[in-house]
Order: sequence, then C-alpha cells, then structure tokens
Amino acid sequence: MADETALRDFPSLFSLEGKVAIVTGGSRGLGLNAASAFLQAGCAKVFITSRKASACEAAVAQLNALPNLRPGALAISVPADSSTAAGIDSLVSQVAKQTPHVDILFANAGATWGEAFDTHPDAAFSKVMDLNVKAVFLSVQKFAPLLQARASLDDPSRVIITASVAGLGVGTLGRQATFGYSASKAAVLHLGRNLAVELAPRHILVNSICPGFFPTKMASGLLELTGGLEKHSRSNPAGRLGRPEDIAGVVVYLASRAGAHVNGAAIEIDGGALWSTGQLLDAVEPETKAKL
Repeated sequence: MADETALRDFPSLFSLEGKVAIVTGGSRGLGLNAASAFLQAGCAKVFITSRKASACEAAVAQLNALPNLRPGALAISVPADSSTAAGIDSLVSQVAKQTPHVDILFANAGATWGEAFDTHPDAAFSKVMDLNVKAVFLSVQKFAPLLQARASLDDPSRVIITASVAGLGVGTLGRQATFGYSASKAAVLHLGRNLAVELAPRHILVNSICPGFFPTKMASGLLELTGGLEKHSRSNPAGRLGRPEDIAGVVVYLASRAGAHVNGAAIEIDGGALWSTGQLLDAVEPETKAKL
C-alpha cells in the first residue's frame, strides 16, 4: 500500500522553473503583480503586453531589475492591442518568433466603464464586452497551438483568466454603474468553464480569478467615489483591501504543479467582501448614496 503521507517532490510543488508565460494587460496593476510572481517563481521568460509600447518597456525594466530571479530569467516587451483580432494576431506572431511554446497564458487585459443606467452608452458597453470577453476567447484560441506544444498529461499548460467578484454578485450601481463590466465578468467566468472542458483533453487547464477591490489605477477612481480606501478596508471582513502578494500566491498556485488538478475553477480574492456587503451601493457613505 502506498504511503499516504508521501508527496512527490514537495519542495518544487509551487515552482515554475523554466516555464514561459504571457501576461496581457501586464504593464501595471494586477497583471504586473502576476508577472513579478511568475518570474520570481522561476519562469524563464515572461512576455508583457499592453497597448502602449512605453508602458511595456517600463514594466519590463522593473521586472528585470528584481533581485532574486533565476539566472537567465527575462521579462520581454511585446506591445499589442488585445482588444482587436489583428492585435491578438500580432501578439501571437511576436511571441512565436521568440519561443516555440507557451506554458502559461494570463488573460488579464480588461476595461470598465461607469455611468448611470439612463445614460449608459452603447459604445461603452460594446467596448467592455469586446475586451473582457471576446478578446479572452480569441487570445486562448490563437495561443492554443503554442500552449499545446509541450503540454502533457502530467504537466498541462495553464490559462488563467482575470474575472471579478462583480461577475459573481451585483456590481456597482448608481451614477457610476458598471453594467457592462459586471455582465462581462459573469460572461467570461462561464466562458472559462466551457474552455476548461473543451481544452482539458489537449492538456490545457483553464481557471479564473475573481479579485475584489485592489488599489490599482483602474479601481482607484471607483474606490474614491464609493467611500475611499479606508471605508472599503473597514467594511471588508478581513479588514483590508487586496495586496500584490494576494494575487501572486493564487496565480502561482494555479500555474504550478500545486494546481495541476484544478480546472474550471473561479477563485475569489476579496477577503470575503462579496458575501458580507451585497451590492457595492450598500457600502457607499449615506450622504453620497443620497446623491446617486
């Protein structure tokens, strides 16, 4: 009988030694947090992409200056507009010229729009849905050959999708309502489940993360309009907002051998806020709510 206390090579359970990763929307915020984690966990190459070449270059400079990288580990700038099919084709082409395979695709690029129900514009809804849902599908589809290139039963490739707790519950309402964002994150979560079942036989696992509020550039405006950092921290069951290591730990888990039998999951990273506050509108200061 096998020893049930024995774990195969436990010290390397969370290692990403030699892996190749791509991070869309990787020049700032959660994408940059994840890219840093991938490199520090042992990735050989981490490709950083976003629309602005200057932002990619700045992020790559930061990442390559990290003090504890493995010898030869490298962050690489591949600017592209992930909101269009042509931009995704360009991204795949740039990456394919520099590596014959990809082990991790972190589909993180996203957009939001806040406006009241009566004036919420059609163009804004379309923009958010296109980037947050359709572009994720196209990115996975176009990168599938590279993801399959060296994937195996014992060492599957990984796709990690950045969704949101807004896709699990009601998002922001009122004058800064995020109808398209909330709907898009619900849609991409279900897209992830479908992709998980479709791609598992090809040895590609697909999972989603659902962050709550992190004080990133994208979230800072909404945080301020809905009570500020201190208000949201106090209302969170854990007593704080998200930190870079909260994202880092989850994405490394999902990308490493530790997460090799996790597929189609959606992991909340919000300190339990989703289950304690209900609608974000309820967290707004009463005097602010009265103006909504």
